[in-house]
Amino acid sequence: MKRLITLLMLCLCGVWLYAGAREGAPDGSRPGFGERRYSISGMAEYSYNTTWGHHANFDVQALMPINRYFEMEAKMQFSTANVHTGVVQLRPKFELLVGELFIETDLRYRAVARNRIGDINALIGLGYRMDYVSITFGSFTRIIDDYNMTWHEQGNYVVEPFNLLYRVEVFCRPQNNYWNLSFMVSNSDDYQMERMWQPLFMAGAWYDVDDHWRLNFWAQCKPTGMFHLDATFYGATFRTGFSYRF
Repeated sequence: MKRLITLLMLCLCGVWLYAGAREGAPDGSRPGFGERRYSISGMAEYSYNTTWGHHANFDVQALMPINRYFEMEAKMQFSTANVHTGVVQLRPKFELLVGELFIETDLRYRAVARNRIGDINALIGLGYRMDYVSITFGSFTRIIDDYNMTWHEQGNYVVEPFNLLYRVEVFCRPQNNYWNLSFMVSNSDDYQMERMWQPLFMAGAWYDVDDHWRLNFWAQCKPTGMFHLDATFYGATFRTGFSYRF
């Protein structure tokens, strides 16, 4: 029994020392999570789906890790399909011995100008991330309105008060590595939220050219009918671009 207690104490001490070694720099960046630094990204996309056809998207994203307990992101996407999206994300964080918990709150607005429709999404979720995995579950509300809506005509907009959100991403290497590959299944990406039975399959990669410049790649496949046992191809997107980290 004494040997067992001694072994358990040594294991606990090892975990504690490992966590202390991961505390990172004084500014709060932690190497286990991709060295979160202020950054701005510009990317170009080729995209196709059976609704909008072939089109190009242009993205601008900013990551702002205010301190070790809070970060935010702002994202904009402009599309030749005449569909434009803006996103603001606020993310309080709570450090654990291994990894960290975070609360994710998103507000997204997509202007489907081609159809004179506005799509508003508000999300709150709870997530956990560490070197090789990031998992988020939450709920979001969607409001879809017509540009021609008048305030006394409630029939011109649709409200979906509760939708389940899920996101599971795994990495091939620790997130502080200068290159990496990731694979994700989710019903949400940077700019869209789908209903829970409409999963998106994504793969991403990055390569650090130097201490400031990062080359990004990202691809997505969007089938339809996955949960109805009749899956068919709906659309695909391919993205590439650079990030500058300060």
